[in-house]
Amino acid sequence: MDSGKNYWESSRDELVSIRKSYLNILTHFLSSSSVESKYVVCILKWGVQLNLTKEDIKYIEKNMEALRFAIPTGKVEKMEAVYHLVRMIYLDQIVEDVELEVATLYAEKLGFKPYIVGDLFKAIATAPFDEKSNSKVEDEVKEFLELNGID
Repeated sequence: MDSGKNYWESSRDELVSIRKSYLNILTHFLSSSSVESKYVVCILKWGVQLNLTKEDIKYIEKNMEALRFAIPTGKVEKMEAVYHLVRMIYLDQIVEDVELEVATLYAEKLGFKPYIVGDLFKAIATAPFDEKSNSKVEDEVKEFLELNGID
C-alpha cells in the first residue's frame, strides 16, 4: 500500500456521488422530530471535509423544503449508501464514536440490522490495512449483502 496516498481519496465522480449520499443523510436527520446536537455537528463536519462550497450551502438552503430523504432501492444502491458512509467517516482518517453512531442509525434506517451494520463497517474499515482496492471492497460488500439476505 502506498503510504503517501490516502486510501480513501476520491475521484471527482466518486465525490459527486458521496455528496449526494451526504445530502440524503443530512435530510434524514434534519427531517427527524428531534436530533441530537452531536449528530448535527458530525454531519456538518463531514460537509466541511467534503469541501461543500457557499453555492452548495445556498442550494441546500433554497431547496430545504424540496429536499427529501429517500431510502435507496436495490442492493447496489444500499451498498453504495453504506460504502459512502464509511468513506465519509474516513475523510479525516480518524474514526470517532459519534460518526459510528450516525452511520449505524442511518444504516438501520436503510433496513440493515444492527449486528450486520457493525460487521459490515468492520469489514470495510480494515480494507486499507488489508491493502484491498476500492473495487475489491465494493465486491466484498455486495457479497456480504447477498450472504445476509439484504436486497
